[in-house]
Amino acid sequence: MERRHFLTQTLVGGAAALAGVRVTSPALAALPDPVSRTDASTAAAWTPPGVTGAGRPYRPVVTLNGWTLPFRMKDGVKEFHLVAEPVVREFAPGFSVNLWGYNGSSPGPTIEVVEGDRVRLYVTNRLPEHTTVHWHGQRLPNGMDGVGGLNQPQIPPGQTYVYEFVARRPGTFMYHPHADEMVQMAMGMMGFWVTHPKERHPWIADVARDYCFLLNAFDVTPGARTPNVNTMLDFNIWAWNSRVFPGIDPLVARLGERVRVRIGNLTMTNHPIHIHGIEFEVTGTDGGPVRPEARWPEVTVDIAVGQMRQIEFIADEEGDWAMHCHKSHHTMGPMGHGIPNLIGLDHRGLVHRLQRLVPDYMVMGERGMADMGVMEMPLPDNTLPMMTGSGPYGPIEMGGMFTTLKVRRDLAPGDYRDPGWYRQPPGTQARPLSVGQAPAAADETMPPARPGASPSGSAPSAPHSQPVPAPFDARKPHGGHHGHSH
Repeated sequence: MERRHFLTQTLVGGAAALAGVRVTSPALAALPDPVSRTDASTAAAWTPPGVTGAGRPYRPVVTLNGWTLPFRMKDGVKEFHLVAEPVVREFAPGFSVNLWGYNGSSPGPTIEVVEGDRVRLYVTNRLPEHTTVHWHGQRLPNGMDGVGGLNQPQIPPGQTYVYEFVARRPGTFMYHPHADEMVQMAMGMMGFWVTHPKERHPWIADVARDYCFLLNAFDVTPGARTPNVNTMLDFNIWAWNSRVFPGIDPLVARLGERVRVRIGNLTMTNHPIHIHGIEFEVTGTDGGPVRPEARWPEVTVDIAVGQMRQIEFIADEEGDWAMHCHKSHHTMGPMGHGIPNLIGLDHRGLVHRLQRLVPDYMVMGERGMADMGVMEMPLPDNTLPMMTGSGPYGPIEMGGMFTTLKVRRDLAPGDYRDPGWYRQPPGTQARPLSVGQAPAAADETMPPARPGASPSGSAPSAPHSQPVPAPFDARKPHGGHHGHSH
């Protein structure tokens, strides 16, 4: 859903500052309309009608489960309007979270310009507290860097400030507040910025598809709708552009196309992003493009806090290929960290007794956690299951930071629609063996031992004695452990 309107109630009587200079209230009426979007699907690439700004035309990016902010041209300047405001974001069907973001969404819309463009960014604050915007990685005048108290006054609620600078170098950047960061970042205030090269660049290749998304982490108590902002480590919602599997759209490509993916990390931990089925190279960072001779092939790239990594590959293998963070807990939904290990324990007899007291009690973990993928456990309203999402062969048993790269030979150029599940050609899929088809195990008989001798020269055992295994006891020692309950 999109809407265009003047924020007259917010802007009337407000103040704007351009490099420390106040702009009068009548001038606020000349601001570009703020555009808002709340739909969590992947929007089509946005190409400005009749204008691409400085330099040659560029291939616009596609923001995974996001969108690109339109601009207007005024006297040769590209003007954007960001509105910092509370938003509601759907992370997956049936699970929505109260966040702070920009223009109706969190992350905010991607800003897309060309090297050499002069840009003017109006920022209206509709939050309940002051804010700023820092243009992460950009070369710009010091007074435009957006660190509240250091480079500029904070933007008070109800006021509009304007930033203006030249996009001096091509690359992928981010934007986020440098004001009450612990709260505002934890509430989802962030967005992507892409600057395309003005001329053909020796280290920047032309690609057929150009994706971007941000990594996010939130702590949302089951049944709640607002993140805990004081969390340092125990996050339970791991997301891409504030979406979790199966709510994350797939990345699609035509067989043989060159694909670029730009990934930014504004969480509080690193994320090793792994793609199945292809090799890629890191072709860019927040600092700019990487020289070709400095690249090497990878299948996993570790993205640290505050970093961006730009990867490129040739989509030369058909299929549905997993793409995910390789930290196991980051491909799960909300889960407790104090769950005991019950693998191998026999609950027979105990379950029925517990169900007399707790009718909904279910055994968890005695065979591993895969059963969670098919369990229909009762959950509080607005709570994400720990494992969710199914493929053509059953539960995929992942959540969080997981999606697929779908490569098809019959996909039309520029078509970003989900092509559905891949059908493997006959003979190209793992299959079960029929009874009797498995090869026999090798016969590894031991040579006869000398009378009275024992293996490895150890002391001889008593005649006819057999080792007796110690009985397995899963109970706690008498008295329990210190710091644990009985």
